Amino acid sequence: MYGNRSKNDFISIQFTTEQDPKKTKQTLSMCRKWRQLSSFQRNFILLLTLLIILTVIIWTDGLKRALSSSDERGEGGGGEPQDPVDTLNQQDQFFHGANNGQEPDDTLVESRERVIPQDLNDGNIPAQRTADDSGNKYGPENERQEAVVSAFQHAWGAYKLHAWGHDQLKPVSKKYSEWFKLGLTLVDSLDTMYIMGLTDEFAEARDWVANNLNLNQDVDVNLFETTIRVLGGLLSAYHLSHDQVFLDKATDLGNRLLPCFQSKSHVPFSDVNLKSGHARAPKWGPDSSVSEVTTIQLEFRELSRLTGDNRYKDAVEAVSNHIHGQLTSDGLVPIFINANTGILRTGSTITIGARGDSYYEYLLKQWLQSRKSESVLVDDYKRAMTGIQTQLVSETRHGGLTFIGELLKGKSFSPKMDHLVCYLPGTLALGYYNGLSPEHMQLAEKLLYTCYEMYRRMATGLSAEIVMFNMNAHSSEDFYVKKSDTHNLLRPETVESLFYLYRITGDEMYQQWGWQIFQAFEKYTKVPGGGYSSIRNVENVNQPGFMDKMESFFLAETLKYLYLLFADDSDDLSLDEWVFNTEGHPLPIFPAE
Repeated sequence: MYGNRSKNDFISIQFTTEQDPKKTKQTLSMCRKWRQLSSFQRNFILLLTLLIILTVIIWTDGLKRALSSSDERGEGGGGEPQDPVDTLNQQDQFFHGANNGQEPDDTLVESRERVIPQDLNDGNIPAQRTADDSGNKYGPENERQEAVVSAFQHAWGAYKLHAWGHDQLKPVSKKYSEWFKLGLTLVDSLDTMYIMGLTDEFAEARDWVANNLNLNQDVDVNLFETTIRVLGGLLSAYHLSHDQVFLDKATDLGNRLLPCFQSKSHVPFSDVNLKSGHARAPKWGPDSSVSEVTTIQLEFRELSRLTGDNRYKDAVEAVSNHIHGQLTSDGLVPIFINANTGILRTGSTITIGARGDSYYEYLLKQWLQSRKSESVLVDDYKRAMTGIQTQLVSETRHGGLTFIGELLKGKSFSPKMDHLVCYLPGTLALGYYNGLSPEHMQLAEKLLYTCYEMYRRMATGLSAEIVMFNMNAHSSEDFYVKKSDTHNLLRPETVESLFYLYRITGDEMYQQWGWQIFQAFEKYTKVPGGGYSSIRNVENVNQPGFMDKMESFFLAETLKYLYLLFADDSDDLSLDEWVFNTEGHPLPIFPAE
């Protein structure tokens, strides 16, 4: 024990040529003071000294790793340095239910050997305002747009560095996940880069599409997701850039998706193998989602117009006609339909949220795409909006917030509203802009205010995935969020509607709301070193919890709509000339005949 040591245990060694009596005296004095300490005091000092030494060693080693991590990360191997953010996310699991279609295979994959020509661009090279051959101007006009472009570059740079050519970035672990192996994030982002004036990034992505986008793969893809993200992305890139490579790839993809329509009914199967052409129902059951089979029409119709091949148009219009023949008087549809029988499952939920949402959106947008020539589409849309107003719209007793609920089993009202529903204010406003009822605009304004409040009232300033509205007159809150629904997936629907209402009304309040939401994304979802991540808990500002996933729609829609919302020139992608698909890809309204 330290307390039994004698003074002979303490030796002072002097490395000097001459004896210094004063220093010798000081050394002996220190020894006497040490012996005067109690056993506990001496043990405590020794233990504290040991802890300080260990801390210095660990800190020094960590500093060396941090300084060299940019050179070592992503080269495979188990010795990959870890970003400080990673330590908070080592037990992360992929959240299922983020999309209407099948879920990605989220197997962790190490970042492959880098073959990209540049390092991470974190907004250091600003985009420039440019004009294309048609006189259309692209690039930021003001500081807010520049901030959004910088955010895009922060996300794109991380994707390029850690997930280039793969479907989705895992920004925290700096890896990637595959879904369809089609470079989803890259293709989904093409038109966003073009619109933002990021010409170098667009050119590099274009070369990847031309040389590396392999459509002849033995992989099953979801018809809906592949259509809106990949086919829509390619068609939009073609119209903006006039580059034939995008149309050639879109045509090849369209041909590979056509086998989905070889069902016993006119309703397509949900999935198809790109190489074999074998189509099937989803693995979880025999039904397809109504929103999936009715949200492919804009893209296939445009492909027929461009190629002169009516097979694409005929296939999707047969689906629309089939659904039209089963509509009830209120125009509302259940969320499931059987691809073999072609019959709507009438006992399933009626919702404007997941699996039902974009059916209503595409009724209006197909009518607009046809230059308002197909009246059956707008008639079905108006009937459905009346059904929504009479059966699904309600208000909270406390603050009078307008919201849209659901009909469980097609009958029982539930005050549940997905964030996905927040696309509807924009669609309603777009209909009003094109001559439909002023009541649609009134509902749009009320509903968008509710969607904004879903952000403002959360601690992080970001909306939860699902909220439950209070119908109790004695409740002190308009809505609450269940623990299972507190996540935010970087969704675009609210900022999409802000874009439409600002374009139509010119009210700068909508720009201000959008700026607040953008700042919240910056504060709570931005990952140090590159990328943005979905978060687990919008109610916890201290630990929102990165989910380690950046959805492709964050670049394709969320940042695009924010960028367009802040535009000074309202003629950019005019609503009189373009219609946006449900993934935010602008397609031209058909020319007048």
